[in-house]
Amino acid sequence: MVGVCHSNQGREWLVRFSGNLLTRINHVMIGLHCPIANPRLCRTGICREHVSQAGGLSCCKFCGPTPGILTKKIPNFAIFHFSSILGCWPKRLAFLSGTNMSTETNMSALHAEPRTGTAERSAFKVLLAVSICHLLNDTVQSLLPALYPLLRNTFRLDFGQIGLIAFTATFTSSLLQPLVGLYSDRHPKPYFLAAGMGITLTGLLTLAVSPTYAIVLIAAGLIGTGSAVFHPESSRVARMASGGQHGFAQSIFQVGGNAGSALGPLLAAFVLSNGQSSIAWFSILALIAMILLFKIGHWAHRYRIGQAGAKTVPIGIHVTGSVHGRRPTFSSRKIALTMGVLIILMFSKFFYLASLTSYYTFYLMDRFHISVQSAQVHLFIFLGAVAAGTIIGGPIGDRFGRKFVIWWSILGVLPFSMLLPYASLFWTGILSVIIGIILASAFSAILVYAQDLIPTKIGTVSGLFFGLAFGLGGIGAALLGKLADHTSINFVYHVCSFLPALGILTAFLPDVTARRANGN
Repeated sequence: MVGVCHSNQGREWLVRFSGNLLTRINHVMIGLHCPIANPRLCRTGICREHVSQAGGLSCCKFCGPTPGILTKKIPNFAIFHFSSILGCWPKRLAFLSGTNMSTETNMSALHAEPRTGTAERSAFKVLLAVSICHLLNDTVQSLLPALYPLLRNTFRLDFGQIGLIAFTATFTSSLLQPLVGLYSDRHPKPYFLAAGMGITLTGLLTLAVSPTYAIVLIAAGLIGTGSAVFHPESSRVARMASGGQHGFAQSIFQVGGNAGSALGPLLAAFVLSNGQSSIAWFSILALIAMILLFKIGHWAHRYRIGQAGAKTVPIGIHVTGSVHGRRPTFSSRKIALTMGVLIILMFSKFFYLASLTSYYTFYLMDRFHISVQSAQVHLFIFLGAVAAGTIIGGPIGDRFGRKFVIWWSILGVLPFSMLLPYASLFWTGILSVIIGIILASAFSAILVYAQDLIPTKIGTVSGLFFGLAFGLGGIGAALLGKLADHTSINFVYHVCSFLPALGILTAFLPDVTARRANGN
């Protein structure tokens, strides 16, 4: 039998014969050996979603034949010695409905491709839960700026001391996120999510009872640290639960954060009427998030155990959930240059965004002499456009590619940003909506592009880019404020209108999708 395998004709005959035989055996034993078998779906009692025709037989291209599974369960058969047959099994199985997928690829796909049915619904619930936890986390984080007037009156602080509180929270969050991501890549800790929220909870309670300014700074540092622990690991879980739609998953995840950032100050206006001690009420939100994150961490732990059970799946898949995690695609030098370009694009996006989110109301009041309430309405409309752009960017990236979205979301803003300083009040509102939608779609595309570039370092990449998002936004607001003090707010908007021109650097980004397709 082994000798027959050395001739091409003998190999083809053996593949066809043993393929049909294994298919029949697999159909009988599928209920025991197939992890995705669902008797209710298949016309032969097997997964209907994956059934295809092969040689007149109904054959599931994932479940049958799967030699790696059957070899463990049936070492010998009445006619053939399975280890001899499967030892010369070809890399490409011709009878799998023309798919030409190797056995290893089929087994990888079994664990890596988007699942249907219950598993897919479960993963989507996890994605929604992570987004809700992001909302709760960022609601708590956005409380701090809303607390500045209260803290100023309580501790008789000057603006420099208030700025130090903001710096402490932003610095700890921005600096620690890449370090937490790097550690979690090397030592995956799904329960870090609940632990991070526990640190935030401790910071809130400390802030509620702080007797001195020094304790307030410690509380701000704890809140920033909790955010630093939360974002890298939660972004990884969102990718795990994406079902292959990484851009869509990141958009859902990030829109929760955007909603939380807007909700925090609104809740503060109603809850903080009783003074500093009323801050403790927000610990309820952190406690709810801790419970959810503990359950999400348990799901992530079981997910990794399930991935680890697939011995044919490379180690990169345990982190990324993608068969593309098998090996580095680009050289270290190319990756470093690409990451440099992405960081410059992040600078362009968040500095320009800081000019709008931090100083848009001042710009409108200074240039058009409108009331504070009217300016706040315009800011609310702009922030709504940002939330819409966050949702839209991910699915478009999944459909047309991340690089296309990066091109459009950075460089595409340039014509509108250059028109903005010269527009009337009506057209300023229209242009701000267009700018908000386009510009906000960039972050999910940049983040997923970077994750695809370095698929074995999801935590590090997520921590780095979330840290940059926090840090660049804070630095941009501070520098632009200084520039406005020395010139004017109108001059700031004229200068910032050219920042999207840096989007031309997108031309230096490699096509990650095409490269991976060729590599496979």
